[in-house]
Amino acid sequence: THVNDASRAASVVSSLLSEEQKDNFINQTKIEYAKVRENFEKKTQSTALISLTEAREKKAALDWNTPIPVPKVNGTLSLENYPLSNLINRIDWTHFFHSWQLHGTYPKIFDDKIIGEEAKKLFADAESLLSKIMDDRSITANGVIGFWPANSDGDDIKIFEDASRKNIIATLFNLRQQRANSSERYWALSDLVAPISHDKCDYIGAFAVSGGIGAEKLAQKYESLNDDYSSIMVKAIADRLAEAFAEHLHERVRTEFWGYSNNENLTNKEIIKGKYQGIRPAPGYPACPDHTEKKTLFDLLDAENKTGIHLTESFAMAPAASVSGWYFWRPECRYFGVGKINKDQVIDYAKRKNLSIDDAERWLAPNLGYKN
Repeated sequence: THVNDASRAASVVSSLLSEEQKDNFINQTKIEYAKVRENFEKKTQSTALISLTEAREKKAALDWNTPIPVPKVNGTLSLENYPLSNLINRIDWTHFFHSWQLHGTYPKIFDDKIIGEEAKKLFADAESLLSKIMDDRSITANGVIGFWPANSDGDDIKIFEDASRKNIIATLFNLRQQRANSSERYWALSDLVAPISHDKCDYIGAFAVSGGIGAEKLAQKYESLNDDYSSIMVKAIADRLAEAFAEHLHERVRTEFWGYSNNENLTNKEIIKGKYQGIRPAPGYPACPDHTEKKTLFDLLDAENKTGIHLTESFAMAPAASVSGWYFWRPECRYFGVGKINKDQVIDYAKRKNLSIDDAERWLAPNLGYKN
């Protein structure tokens, strides 16, 4: 079973472990997947894609005369044993309820005539367990951020050792939108960084955080006591802490560590909705769908040594309650999805990354706009 949001994993596992729910859950999943395959075939056949050459000619054009803010942190900054109390206000409880298949918006969900009482009980249990976790420090939060000089070079981003820009220490490989659209603008993340041809030193940031150091051990403890409910609750809370850490840290980046939005004054609701300047796209998600790019991010941050988070063979993060991504600062920043791409871009991307076409197609499979 594929779960498109890690926060839902706990409830799916619970259904698969339940003798009463397992068979029905599997049958429903098979039916849904059959529909997904059918819709995918129809969508792939009907998607109109332009050439990579045309997409590049129609890339987003930004104002490169905007003053470029210099980060106040040079290189990386480790944040070990980060106080969980600092993260509580940034927990997105709406997504917490969704992970338990209770669909509604916090706190309005408590007034729901059908699931309101269940939501209240779940929330009380979560708060109680979270309080216990904070008291006995059974789960800790670790993070690391970093900032470097950078310039775009075509669809890629060159990251430099220092502001002299003599030594390239990493290259971030990006994909560009190719699906025909009415705006006739085709985005890649490289469009958000000043081109190397403009001779202006721009910057990029990166982060990796976990709210789940110790969560697996605690979950296993509850499992050994035959308390599956608390075990699943631990994982759900850890997921929310990781997301809250990412949100909280991004706020500090905007107002303090990079400081490009130091007069920001947003409510918690506005922050959770992303009503701020800048974005933090994650490798493996719509704007940069190639999971292998996480290795570049982790190498730059020395994330495994500084946080305890490591990458699996499939480039998933462990502990699962972890979040990583890039920081882009410009006012024009917005989230977007690369969507379907054509073979001309796959060939070009593979060449830039020194991959075989087969390997590129394997990692980019969800984005292929053609049959391979």
